[in-house]
Amino acid sequence: MSLPAIYQEYFTKFLVDLLNIPSPTGFAEPAIAFVEKELSQYKQLELSRTRKGALVAKWAVESDLSPIALTAHVDTLGAVVKEIKHNGRLKLSRIGGLQWNSVETEGVWVFTSKGEKVRGSVLVETASGHVYGAEAAKTPRDEDHMEVRLDVKTTSEKETRALGINIGDPVAFDPRVEVMNGFIRSRFLDDKACVANLVAAIRSMAEAGRSPARTVYFHISNYEEVGHGASAGIPSDVAELVTVDMAVVGAGQESDEFHATLCIKDSGGVYHEGLNKKLRALAEKHGIPYKTDVYPFYGSDGEAFWRAGGDVALALIGPGIDASHNYERAHMDGLNATTNWVMAYLLD
Repeated sequence: MSLPAIYQEYFTKFLVDLLNIPSPTGFAEPAIAFVEKELSQYKQLELSRTRKGALVAKWAVESDLSPIALTAHVDTLGAVVKEIKHNGRLKLSRIGGLQWNSVETEGVWVFTSKGEKVRGSVLVETASGHVYGAEAAKTPRDEDHMEVRLDVKTTSEKETRALGINIGDPVAFDPRVEVMNGFIRSRFLDDKACVANLVAAIRSMAEAGRSPARTVYFHISNYEEVGHGASAGIPSDVAELVTVDMAVVGAGQESDEFHATLCIKDSGGVYHEGLNKKLRALAEKHGIPYKTDVYPFYGSDGEAFWRAGGDVALALIGPGIDASHNYERAHMDGLNATTNWVMAYLLD
């Protein structure tokens, strides 16, 4: 039997809306709540939260087969306020593997503990070429030399604190979402694109009146970018866990934006051979365009579960994402391939 049709306009709108919700790790509740609201319309799903704030959607079916799980994460790279400088500007401490050069001149929102937000932008301290000349280009782009210039009238620490800004307040970088010619260009496609894959698969199957072959848990993680997102929250009776997260695109990599990828090995080691073979067979059966790859600097939520003692067969699939942890880009070909792969796995 063929796979259910993907609702393309729905997928794109859901993903764009999710990308535009600020959700740095530790402050991802708005994104979790957005996904929770979307999934609440499906009577097939039983929704719950972990103590850590992750979302779990259970689709229970009558089956003698052991349950399976899929996980993807909504939390993103970001920062918190580390210091308020004498001139009213902010020093930041990064969340996750943020590359400082990738956010130079980027717009940001600073979220205060009082529920307000303040606009600003990230600049190197020697930003003006007319003032610093050649030194502007030589200044390291790192935590010690980058600052947030606030778009309010403040020239002192006292004035900035009067805005309600304090140490530890979250800072979210603009995603800058654009959709054109089948491409989606945005920060944080890692891993909101794959959350959209899961949600789109659920919708397509529900609308087609199809159910998974066995009980499945969809785990929407909120701490992946700091390494422990799915270390807890996967039920103990789950036999297989498929992490759905971006594939690495770049020099020396097999992955590209037009295929889904099965990761064989990353920084944490090799994934489960038996589950990998099963996923390859499903892709070939359904004509899903895929590649296999090895990621040199990468860790996944599934590995976090393994490291925490999780006893499951584990695999990692996902769409090719160009310029990961930078200004990322995906194509609908790779995104659709991933959604179809998820459905093929659920229905098998």
